[in-house]
Amino acid sequence: MIRILNFFCFALTGFACLALYHVSEETRVARVQLSIVEKGITGERDAMKVLQADWERVSEPGRIQTLAATRLGLADTPTVALASLELLPRRGQASPLGGNGLNTASTEAPVADPHLHLVVAHVSN
Repeated sequence: MIRILNFFCFALTGFACLALYHVSEETRVARVQLSIVEKGITGERDAMKVLQADWERVSEPGRIQTLAATRLGLADTPTVALASLELLPRRGQASPLGGNGLNTASTEAPVADPHLHLVVAHVSN
């Protein structure tokens, strides 16, 4: 009886050693993978810093204004010169800019084809 008990204790000790070795090996592999991921994160953070600095340089308002002036031919015109309340026509008057401006607005539009009708579909659950 004691031999059987000693055998089971010895086998249990062996299995415990194997399980401990297996857990230790998995921990070592996980530590190596964690180190690789941390290095990748550090590299990505450095790349983000470089991209952020590049974005700040590219999106600088002075640079955009210079590019707009040189490549698009846009001038730095004051807003007051582009739109003024005096340019808006008074009710019932013609536009001071000339041309065929919109004098009146209506919510009803004439239908070009009398056979066309508005169709409304109602979907129920």
